[in-house]
Amino acid sequence: MELPSLDADSPVPPFEQVRAQLAAAIETGALAAETRLPTVRQLATDLGLAANTVARSYRELEAAGLVETRGRNGTFVAGAPSESRRLAAQAARDFTRRMRGLGIGEAEILAIVRREIEAAGSEAESRR
Repeated sequence: MELPSLDADSPVPPFEQVRAQLAAAIETGALAAETRLPTVRQLATDLGLAANTVARSYRELEAAGLVETRGRNGTFVAGAPSESRRLAAQAARDFTRRMRGLGIGEAEILAIVRREIEAAGSEAESRR
């Protein structure tokens, strides 16, 4: 497995750089299903990061359904994404391109999405 590369001058936090690069490798097939990822400690050492930084990347990848942790056996690339997940990823790419076309940066895009998720959650709660 090729290690993610970190840009120390990037405004993107290291955990996000690692998460994004691993996610891209999984989505393109460069990291195949069932591939065992390095342990958190090993990847942290290899990249010169704190273990908690890599652990956060792995947690976010797991929450997105891209990897699965199998206890002491390690963390593995999950199987092929479902059609729903593939369509959702495409919609997210389209949305991101449109927002960047409007001149909106990453932090603001994420803030907009978070507000909309919270608003949708509030609406769902009020309908109960």
